[in-house]
Amino acid sequence: MCGISGYIDTARRQGEQELAHTALRMANALQHRGPDDVGTWVDASVGIALGHRRLSILDLSPLGHQPMQSTCGRYVTSFNGEIYNFKELREELKRLGHRFRGQSDTEVMLSSMSQWGIESAVTRFNGMFAIAVWDRETRLLHLVRDRMGEKPLYYGWAGKTFLFASELKAIRAHPQFHGVIDRGAVALFMRHNYIPAPYSIYTGIAKVVPGEIVTIAPDPAVAPQVHPYWSVASAAQRGREEPFRGTPGDAVSCLDELLREAVKLRMEADVPLGAFLSGGVDSSTIVALMQAQSTRPVQTFSIGFHEAAYNEAHHAKAVADYLGTAHTELYVSPAEAMEVIPRLPTLYDEPFADSSQIPTYLVSELTRRKVTVALSGDGGDELFAGYGRYFWAANLWGKINSIPRSLRQVAACSLTMLSPMAWTTFFRGISPVLPKRLKLRNPGDKPSKLAEILTVETVEALYLAIVSHWKSPTEVVLGSREPLTALTDRSRWSDSPEVFDRMMHLDMLSYLPDDILVKVDRASMAVSLEARVPFLDHRVVEFAWKLPMSMKIHEGQGKWILRQVLKRYVPAAFQDRPKMGFGVPIDSWLRGPLKEWAESLLDEKRLLDEGIFNPDPIRKQWSEHLSGTCNWHYYLWDVLMFQAWLDEERKTRDINSTNSLEQGTFLA
Repeated sequence: MCGISGYIDTARRQGEQELAHTALRMANALQHRGPDDVGTWVDASVGIALGHRRLSILDLSPLGHQPMQSTCGRYVTSFNGEIYNFKELREELKRLGHRFRGQSDTEVMLSSMSQWGIESAVTRFNGMFAIAVWDRETRLLHLVRDRMGEKPLYYGWAGKTFLFASELKAIRAHPQFHGVIDRGAVALFMRHNYIPAPYSIYTGIAKVVPGEIVTIAPDPAVAPQVHPYWSVASAAQRGREEPFRGTPGDAVSCLDELLREAVKLRMEADVPLGAFLSGGVDSSTIVALMQAQSTRPVQTFSIGFHEAAYNEAHHAKAVADYLGTAHTELYVSPAEAMEVIPRLPTLYDEPFADSSQIPTYLVSELTRRKVTVALSGDGGDELFAGYGRYFWAANLWGKINSIPRSLRQVAACSLTMLSPMAWTTFFRGISPVLPKRLKLRNPGDKPSKLAEILTVETVEALYLAIVSHWKSPTEVVLGSREPLTALTDRSRWSDSPEVFDRMMHLDMLSYLPDDILVKVDRASMAVSLEARVPFLDHRVVEFAWKLPMSMKIHEGQGKWILRQVLKRYVPAAFQDRPKMGFGVPIDSWLRGPLKEWAESLLDEKRLLDEGIFNPDPIRKQWSEHLSGTCNWHYYLWDVLMFQAWLDEERKTRDINSTNSLEQGTFLA
């Protein structure tokens, strides 16, 4: 695992020494991603410079040093990630006459490109990767991102200079970069709590979309060419055209075999290896398959909280004890968890507000004390219908879709006639006579949410309403307009008749790569830990799309087939518990120990002076949250994480005088 960066000075104003110096500066901004080695490669005749920070996982010798040049001399790469099937490819290439100096997957990757061309080679790779490869023959730079988006890659133009990097902090390190906040991206962030690809927080800087190759000519007048080599949509379409024809038992055996192979490939490392274990179905399955293929106890790691509503550690320990893993757990106090908050803007590099970022960082930090690589159970919910919101949305859609839209609009108007505070007062007044199932916690915001849902016309619009934080972010972010995303661009929607398929399709396009995988990548890389995700082996993903919904959902419960696989290794009793999120009690913290910090960031005068947000709805929600009238912690955490990021951005600009930005330009 590594950090990659680089640039093309199309004006060719710099000599080799200056190119190398700037490339080194960019690379060193990513030292946390690669603490073991640093390297640069430049060609002053073109104005290109590549930088690399290395976290040594395979071939720890200097023969794995990057940037690396292909044996034929045509290709030069700075590569982040792992090609898990590199040994198989290596043997094939040997039979075709290739020779290798070292044992790294990088060398195999370059030889594959020399043999088959870049796109054809990439389609053969089973891995997670962000690749920058310079073709010296065609004088084109190719940026490649893995199929599901496990590894990040940003790019864009700063005048006549083209920039790319694993993280924005390396792009900010280039003296030609003068970032301007993209207000449309801020609006998207306020809706989703993350900024979906291809957008970034800066105007003119994009993310490479998962499964795509972006080709750049060293000429700012020539637009980058974007070409997909794999997509969730194509995988889903193939799955519908060629569905699995076997029995449920056959499907369980097939998935078991695929997952065992995916796990085995991801256990390849020349450094200590372990796994995150929450005790849930997904992480327990990964750990069980690891232990089944290991001759020694697998090292597993869990974070616990003393608050019962947020604690899964005892479930993880029970699974670890049964499987016989070498288990490490750490119970974290609220004070210790909150100590992470000041670091979040630096860790995530652009606004990011999934509050499970805190425990994810803590478990990564714990894990890194003993191992350098950890396997994760992420992806199981999106592949096998594990989220409760899928069931809630499908049930709700079935009910509201049968009601004429005109009647739904009338009902919606009626629900919004009272304010959230008035609804709260009403529910509290009738609470003594309500049955327990109708006694809602913080009921004030429920009618407005229901009103919005009643007016939707499609499953996708319903799902957008359900997963959105701020429902009308352009009213909160001044001067903004929301660009299209996977959830609003009809051309990217699934044409499946299955409601569950359509929601999982949307999550695989956005929530999984832009929230879940961002969270895991930044938290783990912050402590120089490589996280690997076996569920996102593309063969597993493609198999999941072939399965009928009856093999994913059974008797109102998701992940049926995955549960059957786990039962082969762990008794069913270990699965009989409610699904828990990996969260922390942000709601109560904001009313208690974080109140002063939050108040300073949400100060009305400050918000007015900065000119990004309309203070009125924010201050209203802050007041209602403090009073306990409504629970607005998700909404407020979005604003707080943006404000904290903005603070950190200003500090960076003040320290780095060569990359300083005028405030008026920065906030344009």
